[in-house]
Amino acid sequence: MTSSKGVSRKLKFNGEGLIPAVIQDHRDGTVLMMAYMTQKALDQTIRTGQVHFWSRSRKRLWHKGATSGNFMAVREIRIDCDGDTLLLLVEPEGPACHTGQWSCFFRSFKNGKIRRFRPSPAKALILERIYDVILDRKRNPKSKSYVSSLLSSGRDRILKKIGEESGELIIGSKNNRHSEIVWEVADLWFHTLILLGHHDIAPSEIYQELLKRFGKRSKTVRSGRI
Repeated sequence: MTSSKGVSRKLKFNGEGLIPAVIQDHRDGTVLMMAYMTQKALDQTIRTGQVHFWSRSRKRLWHKGATSGNFMAVREIRIDCDGDTLLLLVEPEGPACHTGQWSCFFRSFKNGKIRRFRPSPAKALILERIYDVILDRKRNPKSKSYVSSLLSSGRDRILKKIGEESGELIIGSKNNRHSEIVWEVADLWFHTLILLGHHDIAPSEIYQELLKRFGKRSKTVRSGRI
C-alpha cells in the first residue's frame, strides 16, 4: 500500500482531524504505545513504511524515532470495526517510551495502588534478534566481527566451538556455580545459533519441533531415558 486514499474513506477522524493509533509489536503482541495521527501522518506512515504521528503539544508532524533513533517499521495497519481507531503492527528498533521503557505501559493498577514494572520484549525474541544479526554477518561480512570470522572459517570450526562450550558448561555444572552455568549456557546457545545460521535454519523451526513434542510421550520417554 503506497496511498491512504482508499483507506481514508473508511476512517473517522475526530473534530480535530485526529485518529488514535495503537502501536503493537508484531512479533509478540506487546502494546507499545498510543498516539494520534492526522491524514498527513497516516500518508507519511504508508509512504515511508515508518510510523509518523501528529504531536498535539508541538502541533506538528512527528516521525517516531527521528530524535531517539528508535524507529518503528510498519508491518501491517488494521482498522477497528467503527473505523475510528487504528492498530499498527510494527517492528521497533528500540524502546517505544521516551522514559527508555520498552513499552509506555509500564505501570499497573491493582488493589487501589499504582505499581511500576519493567516491560521488555518477549524473552525468546532475543534469540531471533541475535539470529538476524548472525544472518546479516553471513550476508555482509565485517572484518572485525567474531561471527563473520567464525562463519567464514566453516562448519568444523563452529562445531569445535560448540564442543568447547558444551564441555565448559559441564564443568560449570559439576562445580555447582550458578553464574558460571548461566554464562556457559549463553555461550552454548549463541554458538548454536551461529550453527543454525550456517545451515539457514531459523529458530522458529526449533520452536515448532519443541511444540510437536510438548505434552506428548515420546519414544525416549517410553524407554525411560527421560
